[in-house]
Amino acid sequence: MNGYTIAVVGATGAVGTKMIQMLEQATFPIKSVKFLASKRSAGKKLLFKGKEVEIQETTAKSFENVDIALFSAGGSISKQFAPEAIKCGAVVIDNTSAYRMDPDVPLVVPEVNEEVIRSHKGIIANPNCSTIQLMVALEPIRKQYGLDRIIVSTYQAVSGAGIYAINEMKEQAQHMLNGEPYEAAILPSGGDKKHFPIAFNALPQIDLFAEDGYTFEELKMINETKKIMGDDKIKVSATCVRIPVVSGHSESVYIEVKEDGTSVTAIQEILRNAPGVVLQDDPANQIYPTALEAEGKKETFVGRIRKDRDEDKGYHMWIVSDNLLKGAAWNSVQIAESLYKLGLIKERN
Repeated sequence: MNGYTIAVVGATGAVGTKMIQMLEQATFPIKSVKFLASKRSAGKKLLFKGKEVEIQETTAKSFENVDIALFSAGGSISKQFAPEAIKCGAVVIDNTSAYRMDPDVPLVVPEVNEEVIRSHKGIIANPNCSTIQLMVALEPIRKQYGLDRIIVSTYQAVSGAGIYAINEMKEQAQHMLNGEPYEAAILPSGGDKKHFPIAFNALPQIDLFAEDGYTFEELKMINETKKIMGDDKIKVSATCVRIPVVSGHSESVYIEVKEDGTSVTAIQEILRNAPGVVLQDDPANQIYPTALEAEGKKETFVGRIRKDRDEDKGYHMWIVSDNLLKGAAWNSVQIAESLYKLGLIKERN
């Protein structure tokens, strides 16, 4: 049978399970799959196209005869095993932050900068989930009118923090509704000193704080946006907030374009024809994107586009996407499809 051998590292995680689902829908030929995880998950089985595949412990030898390795098991695992995968001849598509800002590693959103994949040296980085949907929506506007400034406030789903955070939110909500005591052990950041409930709450902290008061999640969005757009001069600022939604990140975005003569209608028309974008923008009929509607879909949804009342070149919009799909698993599989489409991955004999 012709095709490629694909490994999924972190196959049992929230993103890993979605990667498997997206691989089932992939258009490039797949000969076999390897599902890799920690030692405690080894021996368990997952389904792929109706057949059981046994999970293996991730080791340096796991990548023999693997063509493409999708990593989503944390930055430390990527740092440890991505070089081993490359030694075995695999191309690594990494969904962690381990390599995103490495100048030798392309940071890719296929609808935006697919061609930079050609420069890869064994590793291709998948951007932060919030950055991906922002780029899908804004890059078509930047290409047409240029961008001077981006200010984004995110409303991020709990699934971005993993399955344990989802379970904790549900348990907190039930305890609160029952008037019972509840605990917070995970959010806003498992590595920080204090933890707060997410149920019926909004937490203006995702990841730890840097010295300047921005969180590392916010810095990821700022730095990744500049790298993907190839513009260090563009002004970018972010405030990242966790809200009690299971899946689907939402973003309130303000932009300032460079060119004169822009209009809401012109921006709507650009986005209506942009790859990966679904325009939902009819406020008179209450049509706009929501997280629930975006869940389970691969597209990025944009609406509530309106001109700023004080800044002639300023516009506001609302951007929503499934953070586990387009924000992670689907974007990773898209990169694999781009490798195939561009002829950058060869089948082994």
